Amino acid sequence: MRPPKPDKIPSLKSVMTPFPWFIHIEDRLGRAAEVMAERDIRHLPVTQDGRLVGVLAERDLQLVMGSVASPEQRAGLTVRDACVLDAYVVETSEPLDRVLLTMARRHIGSALVVKNGKLAGIFTVTDACRCFAELLGSLFPEIGDDIA
Repeated sequence: MRPPKPDKIPSLKSVMTPFPWFIHIEDRLGRAAEVMAERDIRHLPVTQDGRLVGVLAERDLQLVMGSVASPEQRAGLTVRDACVLDAYVVETSEPLDRVLLTMARRHIGSALVVKNGKLAGIFTVTDACRCFAELLGSLFPEIGDDIA
């Protein structure tokens, strides 16, 4: 038996990762790498003076850190040196299909989610894969191992 079909496309609020970790734009890039490793995350919203200003992706962090030869130069790098300042920012009420299409068209891995201009969550490709897997599981439930 299939579950009932939803009557509307879910909002981003229902599938985002709420209360994400974030980092200040002037923090050391090494500190951002530590936070990502400690929390097992690949995207960090970036703030400045209490405002959301961008996003730092693990890939961008690694590219910048790898392009600097000396440990002294690496130690001097800040989040500003690697973050994306024109990040994709959407409201919590945004329909999920629009967000997914925009992320696909722009080839981006995350959307920063705000409510009344304040950071409320983050939605990443990993979140999208989880949602899709849950949808497929609800549409095609496992019947069992005893069927030939």
